[in-house]
Amino acid sequence: MDLKLHKVEIPNDNCSLQISGSKSESNRWLILQALYDDLLIKNLSDSDDSRHLDAVLKSNESILDIGHAGTAMRFGTAYFATQENREITLTGSDRMKQRPIGILVDALNNLGAQVSYVEEKGYPPLRIKGSKISGGKLSIDGSVSSQFLSAILLVAPRFENGLELHVVGELTSRPYLEMTLDIIKQLGVEVRTREANGNFIIHVATLEKSAINTAVVESDWSSAGYWYSWVALQDVGYEMELAAFNEHSLQGDSALATFYLPLGVETYYQKNKIKLVKSKVNLPSIVELDLTKEPDQAQTIFATCLGLGIDAILTGLHTLKIKETDRIEAMKVVGSRFRESEIITTNNSIHLHFKKESIFNNNVIVDTFQDHRMAMAFAPLVMKTSMIVKDAMVVTKSYKTYYEDLKKVNVSITEI
Repeated sequence: MDLKLHKVEIPNDNCSLQISGSKSESNRWLILQALYDDLLIKNLSDSDDSRHLDAVLKSNESILDIGHAGTAMRFGTAYFATQENREITLTGSDRMKQRPIGILVDALNNLGAQVSYVEEKGYPPLRIKGSKISGGKLSIDGSVSSQFLSAILLVAPRFENGLELHVVGELTSRPYLEMTLDIIKQLGVEVRTREANGNFIIHVATLEKSAINTAVVESDWSSAGYWYSWVALQDVGYEMELAAFNEHSLQGDSALATFYLPLGVETYYQKNKIKLVKSKVNLPSIVELDLTKEPDQAQTIFATCLGLGIDAILTGLHTLKIKETDRIEAMKVVGSRFRESEIITTNNSIHLHFKKESIFNNNVIVDTFQDHRMAMAFAPLVMKTSMIVKDAMVVTKSYKTYYEDLKKVNVSITEI
């Protein structure tokens, strides 16, 4: 389905939105719930990714299709590798079959798992024969995807001898790894960490029974990012409330509160809510951010700077090339359609530069490339111009009610 978003003249102010539970937290708790039967999860994400993972974990089928859900592929691979007396094939969309998973497969097999490739070596689909894994010592490259690390750490408490994990090289998206460690600690797992010889070493002990019965998922900070962008594009004094968020969050994308300060958005923490306020109009001429720890916010921040006419240098983006699409190239392609600017990309960065003040084009085509964040990151630019979002419902991957929430702030949307 394609949708036309009509330029907004008068946005609704003082709007209050309820954001669904964090996809990242939900997916971690779903794996732990599958490992520890009596665990109840509250405020579970309603995203496609979480629904896919939940369905796969509960299925008795021998062929399991997780669609576009990258987290489900990584976490599911580790989970099913530990399920004795069960053999399954784990597959996904055409794009999923292009996303590398060899590092995770090699790591699991080094621990005694039985995971093999059905088609191309290093990529899904996978044939997984569940095994009893004793654990022990393992080294893994931390520079490619923190999800590989989290996948193993989530199942490690079920290893007979626990796990000593040596993370080698530069650690990508560290906040997501820290989230995993914090969550398994909540479960009652003994976790110790240390630095040695340039490696980050994690010790995870065995846990037979969960120390808690209920886990409460915080709302999704990644989804909040689109509303930070929305507020940044408003006049001074505009306010919006989002629920339910904590000042001391496990989610790395809570750094949005800091990222958007120079873009004129202040964050006020209230009980289970945040209030976003557009507080200033004198903005910097350029924004420079290293997003190594928060790469999922690159598209959102890029689109905000595009809307405000601010130069941007965003680095630490090497993981974006193996996401739902090559997000660096996708930003360049779609961003160049909105207004005249110079956009330079590398394998690790994107540079946005305005040579002169430029006007916005009308009815801009936003190709989503099967990537939910492409649709939602560029949608706030409807404050500046109209746009047509192709394959618009891809947003359900992480934010099912996004367009309903856009309507609440007075965005007119028509199906075309």
